[in-house]
Amino acid sequence: MKAEAVKWGKRGARVNTISPGIVITPLAKDELSGPRGESYRRMIELCPVGRAATPDEVGTVGALLMGSDGAFITGSDFLMDGGVTAAYWYGDLAPK
Repeated sequence: MKAEAVKWGKRGARVNTISPGIVITPLAKDELSGPRGESYRRMIELCPVGRAATPDEVGTVGALLMGSDGAFITGSDFLMDGGVTAAYWYGDLAPK
């Protein structure tokens, strides 16, 4: 994405990515009740925000990046996982 931002910037485009964690969709609801559901629920419970994202929250970040308020943002990845990654490295989800 960073390399593409440089390449596409020469054409006046901006390139960013959104990396969401668990987003409550019909598929996520199936996953939460499936064989890996317990580990997903644990991830959600132990992350700093204590919940999964909504599709609207992901859409809000997309709207920021696509709109004039995000005009100076390029070459960035927006990790929006409720802090799951941080909890994995530094919190209760960290390997012991």
